[in-house]
Amino acid sequence: MNDPAQVIRPPNTLRMKVGGGFGGINADAIAKAEEALRGMSAQFGQWLQDEITKLEAAQAAIRAEGLNTVTAEALYFRAHDLKGLGSTYQYPLVTRLAGSLCKLLDDPARRAQVPVRLLDAHVDAIRAVVRDQIQTDEHPTGRVLAEALEAEVAAYRSA
Repeated sequence: MNDPAQVIRPPNTLRMKVGGGFGGINADAIAKAEEALRGMSAQFGQWLQDEITKLEAAQAAIRAEGLNTVTAEALYFRAHDLKGLGSTYQYPLVTRLAGSLCKLLDDPARRAQVPVRLLDAHVDAIRAVVRDQIQTDEHPTGRVLAEALEAEVAAYRSA
């Protein structure tokens, strides 16, 4: 019995959902969004500081209660938030450093065993780059700091 194969092609509804069916992305909407973002940029510094305050609170909880699954997870979530917000707040270096901290804490089963000194080094680095307004890793200090922390995380994860 030779049944010929039949190819079924489902409709591509994604194109319609992202505007492909209506002439593409609306340039006016993008311009309005960018303008709104520029209008909020004056608040970025305070918002970033608010996130760092939360990160420091998670660090303080580790110092007070010790590193355990709860305190490590709290630090992980704070770092994850900063990873997502750093570039938005014009600090891509914070995104990179927070990303390194997230990588260190990625495995929930090993979070409570991570060296506290390495956690502290990341939090201190994030605090320092914001304090000293080192926004990118094109700054020599920022680059060296990020590379050193990433190397330590890689070494820890490979052990």
